[in-house]
Amino acid sequence: MAPSVVLFCLGLCLPVGVFGEMKSVSVMEGDSVTLHTYMTEISDDELILWTFATENTSLVEINILANSITVYDGVDERFRNRLKVNNQTADLTITNTTITHSGLYQLKTISNSSKSFSLTVYARLPIPVITSNSSQCSSSSENSSNCVLVCSVVNVTQVTLSWYKGNSLFSSISVSDLNSSLSLPLEVEYQENNTYSCVINNPIRNQTKHLSITEVCQTCSETLVRIPLGAVQNAEEITYADPTLYKRNTPKMEVNEDDQVVYAGVAVR
Repeated sequence: MAPSVVLFCLGLCLPVGVFGEMKSVSVMEGDSVTLHTYMTEISDDELILWTFATENTSLVEINILANSITVYDGVDERFRNRLKVNNQTADLTITNTTITHSGLYQLKTISNSSKSFSLTVYARLPIPVITSNSSQCSSSSENSSNCVLVCSVVNVTQVTLSWYKGNSLFSSISVSDLNSSLSLPLEVEYQENNTYSCVINNPIRNQTKHLSITEVCQTCSETLVRIPLGAVQNAEEITYADPTLYKRNTPKMEVNEDDQVVYAGVAVR
């Protein structure tokens, strides 16, 4: 475990001073991020300290005079094998970030200069799932009906879930808690030609699921057939065919008087 900043000196007790302007940085989980110092020149006697101020722990000590760089793993080793430092500019790079790396970072020097960074690491976004509930459709006529669609996502943090009708925002819902689930319903007409899409987004990324109404929603007339009770019993499948009568051209038979006619007996039982 890294030592506390308060107790950490080892010849590098830097004055706390007044922190400069805060710079906000955002990144997706798993990506790398670099906190730039924008130092154009570092003096030969400069001493630099990077800290994770959120938990008051030291991350990197740079001693230019001794030509040494000491890197610490941080609390619960969450920075282990993830920190890289540019010995020319003192830029700090964090690789393979996770949401536990979100927080406040500070750069302090022995010359009493400082920089502060607020880092936000966003979890990767899932693709929204769209389902329909045909049992909730309500028909106003045989050729027109509505159905309820639900767009859902699970295990998300700091996101907004939205329905779009074409390019226009139709409805949305947001959450900031960790590992939350969101569901957003939408009622649509089966026969309308508008394009819908469900979008999940955070400030730096989004995922979109486009909707084909005919694939997920059916009209009531297609899903419901009313048959009188008792009309059919124990029937697995019934097929009705339209009767059609065709006139058949059959050659007319002629019987001559001289032809012998034989009658066969007919038995009735």
